[in-house]
Amino acid sequence: MTTTTRPPEVDDPATPPVVIQGGMGIAVSSWRLAREVSGTGQLGVVSGTALDAVLARELQDGDPGGHRRRALAHFPSPAMASRILQSYFIEGGRPAGAPYRPHPTLTIAPSRAAIELSLVANFSEAWLAKEGHPGVIGINMLEKVQVANASAILGAMLGGVDYVIMGAGVPREIPRLLREFAAGRTGHLTIDVAGATRVHRAALDPRTYLGAELPRLRRPRFLAIVSLHVLAGYLHRDPEIRPDGFIVEGPRAGGHSAPPRGKLVLDETGEPVYGPKDDADLAKVAEIGLPFWLAGAYASPEKVAEARAAGAAGVQIGTLFAMAAESGLETSLRSRLLAQLDDDSLVVRNDPRASPTGFPFKVAELTDTLSEDANYQARERICDLGYLRTPVERPDGTISYRCASEPVHMYLRKGGTEADAVGRKCLCNALMANIGLGQVRRGGYVEEPAVTLGQDITGARALHARYPDGWTARQAVDWLLGA
Repeated sequence: MTTTTRPPEVDDPATPPVVIQGGMGIAVSSWRLAREVSGTGQLGVVSGTALDAVLARELQDGDPGGHRRRALAHFPSPAMASRILQSYFIEGGRPAGAPYRPHPTLTIAPSRAAIELSLVANFSEAWLAKEGHPGVIGINMLEKVQVANASAILGAMLGGVDYVIMGAGVPREIPRLLREFAAGRTGHLTIDVAGATRVHRAALDPRTYLGAELPRLRRPRFLAIVSLHVLAGYLHRDPEIRPDGFIVEGPRAGGHSAPPRGKLVLDETGEPVYGPKDDADLAKVAEIGLPFWLAGAYASPEKVAEARAAGAAGVQIGTLFAMAAESGLETSLRSRLLAQLDDDSLVVRNDPRASPTGFPFKVAELTDTLSEDANYQARERICDLGYLRTPVERPDGTISYRCASEPVHMYLRKGGTEADAVGRKCLCNALMANIGLGQVRRGGYVEEPAVTLGQDITGARALHARYPDGWTARQAVDWLLGA
């Protein structure tokens, strides 16, 4: 076993957290939720997906409570924060039924306006999560959302984030990116481009955007989400790509999950079939010598104890916190989930087709959401947020972007196949609707939600029996740790 050392700029906590709150959806793992979990001494995590859209829309809604403006008052560049406010803030909020104005899209070579919005948005989420307490905060990223990750991570570092967590791919370049940003140097990420004839890289120089206003940054710890011990061993082998720890995620975890190894086989309900080859060898993960946490069906005091007995530092849990009072999930959706726990009718399906990424995606079956086929079929195919798009190299070397959930004729024109477009849902717009920020379309149609949870809800049922009217994040942590 190779001896590992941590970079000196990382401040290691005396005791690693036992509970890591999952980074769910778009702002379901909100700054409010993360701050509450962190206040218990555990690791509160904000979702780092599409925070530029979240900030732009919350400002257009008048910034209820003034929280975003309070955070922006602390951004290192007052001029940049002022530009964002001038572009998006509407005193009193947009008129009822008015659509949200669009914001610039992040690409391999994004506009300055897109980068500035991303920096300020991710700063504000991290800053608000850390406000008023000494605890640690993480941000959860998706490797699949490559073109947005550099600016999101830099913004979160400006906000003082303590951990970066990433899954949905092989995050081999993130440790170097964190080191470069902490040193005030340009960070680079290699971007996966379909049909590429050359390497495509995105670059972000912090000094280009902040100049003399760039503060000294501290490198966050990095936890890689893996599904197999083989990937953990690969990432550990090279110090250049080595994380500070792992979250070992099983197939029942919520959101995007790794597809089964080998040929995809579906059961009678159309869900992917997982087998023993899809289970990580925890003894081999423990041999690596880095701390690790287990995720996917560990949401009970007994499962926390089981994970620690297997050598894990603790667990990562999403579903319990998605249903907690402080989560960003729209109140009526959370109430409906609790009601279905009551009558034992809550079903979470692992849909192999829903996500444009090609990864299976867990969707809770709720009426009046995109989990119902009739609602999905009735929605006009629109892709105007674009976080899950795939870059494609054209014959002339330029880049276009396609998404399997966009209008089929547009997808085909960019080299996609009709078969791959079948059943794909616009998760970007649906996840914004989950938090009450759904776009208003012509004719008054408002984007419908698609709620994601883990498939193991035994812990949620047990907690609901204790707290029939719902629970707080603190109550969930206390129950998990036997307090």
